[in-house]
Amino acid sequence: MQLINQASKIIYLGCLILILSKLGGHISKSQTLVYIQSSRQLLSKLSQHWHQRHSSSVPNTNFIPSLHRTQPLVMSGGDPYIRALMRTITASEANVKRPYNVIYGGQHIEDLSRHPEVCVSIVAGPNKGKCTTAAGRYQMLDFTWSEQAQRYHPNPSGFWRWKTYSFEAEYQDVVVHDWLSDSNAWGTSIPQQLRQGEITQVLKLLSGTWTSLGYGIETNSMSNYLPQIYQNMLQEELS
Repeated sequence: MQLINQASKIIYLGCLILILSKLGGHISKSQTLVYIQSSRQLLSKLSQHWHQRHSSSVPNTNFIPSLHRTQPLVMSGGDPYIRALMRTITASEANVKRPYNVIYGGQHIEDLSRHPEVCVSIVAGPNKGKCTTAAGRYQMLDFTWSEQAQRYHPNPSGFWRWKTYSFEAEYQDVVVHDWLSDSNAWGTSIPQQLRQGEITQVLKLLSGTWTSLGYGIETNSMSNYLPQIYQNMLQEELS
């Protein structure tokens, strides 16, 4: 900023000298004031242009570069390899600024005390015309959330058949983290496969649950980038 201010002064002086030299000194005091004002207006326009060019080179911290990374998780701790996988799933399922609050179609819900259970019509793909209750960072269907929350939710409310499971961001993360970490749930150790560099095999395994991962019944614009996104996310989680 200091450099820009100094350059602006130089531009201003240069413009003023140029204008006055063209006039040859045969001007009145009032004319001089007019020309000074004109040079200041010119300076203002040049400075604005300079500032716009300078600002355009500064990255916008509010923008999520979807081909490179996704939002950090809310939960703390956990396996960094599983955390990186969770963020990779987000890339194809809910790569938006508020992933925990989004439902299918892009609308957002504010009440996360439970799964919203809002059924939205599917507008494209093999299931077009049906409706889906997909919600949250991992776009979990209401019955999928209910099933997995019963197994992995750390803090349910109520008792026996009347238990309820908060859909708050931290619990979305915890349930999915523990689900992906459970070898019995998937018939294999996903953490071990990830440590062996088998991200493609893991994505194939999970594509039956998250169809947008690239090996299920449908794909989306992010599917081909997911292995690289996973590597980027893993570097972040391990650092």
